[in-house]
Amino acid sequence: MQKEALVAYSVPQRLLHWLTACLVFFNLLLPDGMNAWRRSVRQTGSATADQISSANIHAYVGIAILLLVAIRLWFRMFQGAPASPPQEPAFFRLVAKIAHAALYFLLIALPLSGGAAYYWGYRAAGDLHADILKVILWVMITAHILGALVHQFYWKTNLLRRMTVG
Repeated sequence: MQKEALVAYSVPQRLLHWLTACLVFFNLLLPDGMNAWRRSVRQTGSATADQISSANIHAYVGIAILLLVAIRLWFRMFQGAPASPPQEPAFFRLVAKIAHAALYFLLIALPLSGGAAYYWGYRAAGDLHADILKVILWVMITAHILGALVHQFYWKTNLLRRMTVG
């Protein structure tokens, strides 16, 4: 039996994508609790109960992101992904594959490095997490969004439909 070519991502894949995106933006845009905890621990060696609670929320969202990414990778492995649109030049197909791999890497590396810093006290992991990986993630998210917009409005591939309504 030959596997049918995918036209769109499955409903679970789309839901996981958008849930992951929401949680990523939550942690990127609202890191104040973790930042306050980090500053307090560096300056005084301890943190208040409110700072710990806020930091825990950031950490739990990071753990949720890690779990969602693992599930997404499982779906991708067993359900696949739609083929690149034929209008997309071969070079950009390669760039898109590299960018997606980088996004998955970051969505795994950020929770792991954050967890290593928060739960096990590895300061270098916290610096890597907050000062380097987070910045690279912002760049990759921007590139991801711009790539989707180029597909939609320049190449007119209707690519956005694959990850929205199917």
